[in-house]
Amino acid sequence: AILGPPEVNITSCPNCINVTIKLPTSHFRDKGKLQSLIDIYEELDYIITLKSQDGEHKRPRQKTTEEVFSTVIGELYPSRNYCVSVAITASLNKHSTPSPWKCVTADSEAQR
Repeated sequence: AILGPPEVNITSCPNCINVTIKLPTSHFRDKGKLQSLIDIYEELDYIITLKSQDGEHKRPRQKTTEEVFSTVIGELYPSRNYCVSVAITASLNKHSTPSPWKCVTADSEAQR
């Protein structure tokens, strides 16, 4: 089974971007009910790739036990465009489809 792609939304904050990730649905059913990936794997890893004019950077792998969660990527340059793609992997399943790129411009403090 291939995991993904997750649903990703990004919003800008001062010198940062806020990434909201919704895990992909699974195709496994238990008693007719579609199971979430958390039901199956309990814990999943996600890797965020951040793309900017400086190139692509894979962020350290992080864990989640939630279906929908958000994470903030900080220390960014204001008024620059950043794009994010997220891949979900499980300890037993490294096959994943990354999400399509989503882009946003980081806010500067001055605009607030």
